[in-house]
Amino acid sequence: MDFEYTPEQIHLRKSVREFAEAEIAPHVMEWDEDQIFPAEVVRKLGKLGYMGAIFPEDLGGAGLGYVDYSIIIEELSRVDGSVGIIVAAHTSLCSNHIYKMGSDEQRHRYIPRLASGEWLGCWSLTEPEAGSDAAGTRTSAHLENGCWVLEGAKTFTTNAHFANVCVAMAVTDRTAAQHGISAFIIERGTAGFRPGKKENKLGLRASDTGEVIFENCRIPPTQLLGKRGEGFVDSLKVLDGGRISIAALAIGMAQGAYDAALRYSKLRHQFSRPISEFQAIQFKLADMATSIDAARLLNYRAASMMDRGRRVTKESAMAKLFASETAVRVADEALQIHGGYGFIKDYPVEKFYRDVKLCTIGEGTSEIQRLVIARQLLKSR
Repeated sequence: MDFEYTPEQIHLRKSVREFAEAEIAPHVMEWDEDQIFPAEVVRKLGKLGYMGAIFPEDLGGAGLGYVDYSIIIEELSRVDGSVGIIVAAHTSLCSNHIYKMGSDEQRHRYIPRLASGEWLGCWSLTEPEAGSDAAGTRTSAHLENGCWVLEGAKTFTTNAHFANVCVAMAVTDRTAAQHGISAFIIERGTAGFRPGKKENKLGLRASDTGEVIFENCRIPPTQLLGKRGEGFVDSLKVLDGGRISIAALAIGMAQGAYDAALRYSKLRHQFSRPISEFQAIQFKLADMATSIDAARLLNYRAASMMDRGRRVTKESAMAKLFASETAVRVADEALQIHGGYGFIKDYPVEKFYRDVKLCTIGEGTSEIQRLVIARQLLKSR
């Protein structure tokens, strides 16, 4: 095992951090307060190759691995988790589903545009009555006069109002349970397809989350993604990689909260000395730093395995579970170290405290992660 970053990874982290500090940090609170989607930053991320980090160069990607990709998401999220989740949903879910399950024609049509940031992607699995029970999908698709006709609605779709292309799951055979759900690619402007309600969220407010609605939405058979009836099964495979990105999102925000708490502890004086000199604060900082490092190592293990083509269902679930719950605890402790100042918007920990909770919910709740891990443990025995 090698615990050292390569020179290229060190340079990558430095480059992403400099970009985030210069292009994102000055606007974080404005974007959060007014729910402004950072479209210009997304375009710049595309030009830098970060929107297509994990895709091969012959399809317009950067040809990087999942460890590199985790570094990118971490560093963006260390400044603003909203930007991190925009990139993660676009890359790990929408684009990656097309890359992994799509035909050659679909890959060459969509991946170069998505990888360059020319197009933004969204991925729609969740419905009002199908959250953790994604197999309870009600959105339907049936063949009529040579076209697929989609009917229904999805919720909690990241990038819903700004995406140029959507990958959505719909039932094509109600008698086949999980093997009766298929995946489809729908482009913006398709008749019968539109974004719906935009959600007003607790955190990650610069990230767009909303409904997508299908009303007599007709698409040609070439827009079926993967095999008919295997969309849900394929989604689970896509989520293995997606959970690595959500773990990186959590780690980045935890690092940002920790960095803020460490700085504040050195500046804040009580009883004529910095509070960093008090053992109670030192113990908090030590526990926070240790937990973040442990989460990062768990995630890098999953990312490294993914880069080597190994199955990571258990490892990515472990990383996502531990990293997300660590981020919640770290943000809580960071706010506690700030005391009353942590409760006001003049300090960044207030926003981290709101933002990190999503990581224990999105792409599978902590409870679902424990179920996934347990099933893998029992299966291996």
